[in-house]
Amino acid sequence: MDIFKKNINIPFLNYKYFALALSFLIILAGILNISFGRGLKLGVDFGEGTLIRVILRDDSSVSQVRKLLSDVGLGNSPIQETGRKGHEFQIRTIETRSTAQEQEIESHQIMADKVVQALKSEEDKRWLAQGLLDLNNIDRNSLTNLLRAAFPDEAESLANKIFEYRTLNGIISSWDELKTEELNLPEEVITYLKSKTFLGSLTVLSRETVGPQVGKDLRKKATQAIIWSLIGMLVYIAFRFKGAEFGVAAIFTLFQDVLIVLSIYSFTNREINLPTIAALLTVVGYSINDTIIIFDRIRELRRILRKESLENIMNASININLNRTVLTAGTTFFAVLALFLFGGKVINDFAFIMLIGVIEGTYSTVFLSCPVVLFWNQYFKKKKLKK
Repeated sequence: MDIFKKNINIPFLNYKYFALALSFLIILAGILNISFGRGLKLGVDFGEGTLIRVILRDDSSVSQVRKLLSDVGLGNSPIQETGRKGHEFQIRTIETRSTAQEQEIESHQIMADKVVQALKSEEDKRWLAQGLLDLNNIDRNSLTNLLRAAFPDEAESLANKIFEYRTLNGIISSWDELKTEELNLPEEVITYLKSKTFLGSLTVLSRETVGPQVGKDLRKKATQAIIWSLIGMLVYIAFRFKGAEFGVAAIFTLFQDVLIVLSIYSFTNREINLPTIAALLTVVGYSINDTIIIFDRIRELRRILRKESLENIMNASININLNRTVLTAGTTFFAVLALFLFGGKVINDFAFIMLIGVIEGTYSTVFLSCPVVLFWNQYFKKKKLKK
């Protein structure tokens, strides 16, 4: 069937029980997985601990990294290979809770230092014992001060070049890299650095520490953000369409959208963090947009087609808006797909939730929002008339 023809008459509400059953099964599977399976993996934003990203100079594997951490009692830390295969790793440490938040955060920082120390090579430790500085981990100010002793006029510009090169490439693997066109450091500068520093076997790309109270507050605020957004929509839609059934149907649809997205997400072993909450709220906004348009069409047709049944009016409303629904969902889907495939790691989880949300939001708008209004009219309004 050509979906772009004007005369479309698909009986969508004939599939209402199948659609409700499918949603129920997906949500049930998600609840079982969250309760008894993998569960939702909380990121450092909502959990507690320290998230460390490192680049190792030598090729390594997750098992090798875990073995090094096992030597200091951190072998159970979640380890994930990211970015450069065999070199870049993300490690999360979790420590037993302390009585004070300050003690807890300090404890996490100590744990992070233990991770870095465990991953350092024996050669690194020997150089450090001799008083040399690690060029792969020294901060910009310290590097500037080190260079100022020998090159007072050029120290800041030299430090900036080295620091920016290290930031871009992750790690300086050999002294020869300092001679390349990208850096092109004078020989006397390289000689001076060799006498004062060494090239460590790893670079710490980032270190994020979240205490238990902070993680708890973020979880609470994220939940409140979703709940209040749903309540606000319920009140607005009920007022806008002069009927509680439309507000209840919209919130039911959005609530199951969130549950289905989280259920599918729980099977991927991805972390729940602040960007994923932002994606969930975006899905809620996306889904309600098309639902309101269909509800508005139902309201218009009820005034025109007074003798038609509510189910027929609903089918007609969905079919009238079907072209718009498909075009909007299609363009959004391919835009988000491009973000998912080419947007990089930072936005990947956000794009993944949006991909699920676009499909689920379109499905729920067409197959679930109208049946709830229909059931409400069939049960509650008839019951009220009987009384």
